Amino acid sequence: MNCDPFTFDMECKELNEQYRKNQTFDEIKSHHYILSFDPKDVSENGLTGERSQQLGLEYARKNFPGHQALVCTHTDGNNKSGNIHVHIVINSLRKHDVERQDFMERPCDSRAGYKHHLTKDYLTYLKQDVMDLCRREQLHQVDLLSPAEKKMTDREYYARRRGQKKMDELNQKMTAGGITPRKTKFETQKYFLRNAIDEAAASARSQEEFQKQLSDNYHISLKISRGRFSYLHPERGKYITGRNLGTHYKKEYLLSVFKENTKSRSDIPSDFSAFIFIKSDLRLGRDLQTCVKAQESPAYARRVKLTNLQQMAKTVAYIQEHGYESEEALADAFSQAQAQTSDMRKALRSTEKKLKEVNQQIHYTGQYLANKSVYKQYLASRNKKQFRQEHGAEIALYEAARKFLKDSAGGGKLPSIKLLKEEKAKLTELKNRQYETYQNLRGYEKELKTVKTNVEIILGKGQDRQEPERETSRS
Repeated sequence: MNCDPFTFDMECKELNEQYRKNQTFDEIKSHHYILSFDPKDVSENGLTGERSQQLGLEYARKNFPGHQALVCTHTDGNNKSGNIHVHIVINSLRKHDVERQDFMERPCDSRAGYKHHLTKDYLTYLKQDVMDLCRREQLHQVDLLSPAEKKMTDREYYARRRGQKKMDELNQKMTAGGITPRKTKFETQKYFLRNAIDEAAASARSQEEFQKQLSDNYHISLKISRGRFSYLHPERGKYITGRNLGTHYKKEYLLSVFKENTKSRSDIPSDFSAFIFIKSDLRLGRDLQTCVKAQESPAYARRVKLTNLQQMAKTVAYIQEHGYESEEALADAFSQAQAQTSDMRKALRSTEKKLKEVNQQIHYTGQYLANKSVYKQYLASRNKKQFRQEHGAEIALYEAARKFLKDSAGGGKLPSIKLLKEEKAKLTELKNRQYETYQNLRGYEKELKTVKTNVEIILGKGQDRQEPERETSRS
């Protein structure tokens, strides 16, 4: 842009000499911007290197007008990650006068001979424009304006790369000598802290429990100063603030996680097993007026009368013991028992449904992880058609699992296997306790129904109640 790409460096030098700028060693002579597209844009949205180059040129013309710019695109990403990168390198000195734009803060920002002036507001505008560009093209896009959940600086990124390279070289020598390496993945101190905090926060229900888990399991010290969390790595002498690790490691976010953990535990009512139903030997009385066998056999009728007297005596004792002072009070207790049983049945079914969904997520997450490496090889392969023919089953399983998990997450972050298994354990415990409570409530409801029926027989309402039932059964 505004230069020949093959003589970009010479043309920049000539312009610098013309305006007598960028002549000393410590002056900023160029600015380098990178548009990094999601690897999934290639497979899911059909993004190509050619289209990415066009988008990069469009972005450069709009946001760096008047500058000499070199726009280059490569499709192998960083470390063969498979994502497309568009590199935009501009001369810090503007070559042409341009019409002043809204994002230009000073009058000279549109004039030739003046340098590129990057401010915080300008950088925010550039990030927003990238997001708008990706949204327009229906590409994947993260929120560049919000603070990162897991903050990784350039210094940490390159330290991790150097550490991984050294570890790979050392492990290669160990493997050649017949020794199996103990670790294959290099971890920076911040990476170790993030993983440990994630693990502890997944189950902690309070700040004290969280602090204890960090200390006991990872030898990490937690300090609260000025309302902020700071963490001390076991091999470090200086604390690292939660803000430097990312928004998910700050006090406000973690306290909300603890609250959610407490809420999820409280979803398992502590009084489920407290409703213990001890079944009595109370039996349902027989109505002689509707009992055909009793009407045909006087001996059987006498036995029924004797049994009824025993059950009626037990019914009266039951009513007195439980304090039912009227027939209406007994009816209210029975209605309440019916409602409680119905509510518990619904809760049990809801938990069973959630458990089924979690089991599906665990299944598809395992399927996703098992075939992820093959899919990465597919993205990096030159002959994708041939690779898909050779590994069609693995790719199909990966894509099916990815679609299911993506739909389940609703655009959010996919949960880890560990968190899913913890959720499964909680739901299984909840289901077992709900089932126990449901059985107790159901037994209690049946017993009250027996008492209610016996009372109706005692009061001579049995015939009125049972006659319609016989008519219904005949219909």
